[in-house]
Amino acid sequence: MNPSWDIFKLLSDPTRLRLLSLLMREELSVGELEEILGMAQSRISSQLAQLRQAELVNDRREGKKSFYSLRPHLPARTLALLRAATETVADLSELAEDRESLDRALAKRRAHQEQYFNLIAGKLGKHHCPGRSWEAIGHLALRLIPRITVADLGAGEGLVSQLLARRAEKVWCIDNSPRMVEVGTELAARNGLANLAYKLGDIESVPLPDKSVDLAILSQALHHAQHPQTAVNEAARILRPGGQLLVLDLKEHGFEKARELYADVWLGFKESALHGFLKKAGLQQVEVTTVAREEQEPFFETLLASGTRA
Repeated sequence: MNPSWDIFKLLSDPTRLRLLSLLMREELSVGELEEILGMAQSRISSQLAQLRQAELVNDRREGKKSFYSLRPHLPARTLALLRAATETVADLSELAEDRESLDRALAKRRAHQEQYFNLIAGKLGKHHCPGRSWEAIGHLALRLIPRITVADLGAGEGLVSQLLARRAEKVWCIDNSPRMVEVGTELAARNGLANLAYKLGDIESVPLPDKSVDLAILSQALHHAQHPQTAVNEAARILRPGGQLLVLDLKEHGFEKARELYADVWLGFKESALHGFLKKAGLQQVEVTTVAREEQEPFFETLLASGTRA
């Protein structure tokens, strides 16, 4: 850092003083500084270069734009000197005009964002939005998973459980396909998930003790059950008091080929049927909601049902 005498020399130039006064309030692009000060880019850039060389400001690139801001964590004496200098000239007409121009520039920023979001309001889920994907949102939601014990019933290879195991205390995957259990076990070992275990078993006779898990999941598994009520009863049985059951399954549909193509036993369920399964299993706070609808034929819809053990 330059000694105070050198900083005095820098502050003797009105343009550099005006720049510092602005950058002490907000990070600004070179283009915004041009607009605020009404000066050519070459003049502004040369003055910013001197301030950067003196380690008073930082710059960063974002695409084709350069942004400048006051250097963070300046020594207390240096920061006090800058504040004293800018406050001394704060009442000058040029500085007052700069502040008004800054307010307009920031209002323009906000107006641009507001205009964009007003335009896409109600359409956000229908158009591409950079960085917004169900995969990314899923990882965000998984951060909310506490250290609990989970049972994924009818898990298949356990794709959901592979993610849950990264946060949960213990995850049990139950499936009646020996090959699915074998593949899932190999996948868990490959990913170093020692808390993820696979068991061969049926969702209508779950090989886990009573009151042994905090969360039971039936994800697109219930329509494969011969007796859906029995499967829900089993899920409720293994829940600890206060534990929750989540059922993700198809809404009732008429696509008969699903029996042949996907080995489906049931062509989905009515909302009232899912609600009844959970209530008959003794669960409370039961809710059933349509959470997705496919845009291609046969336009499958997905229901999410939840209930809590008293």
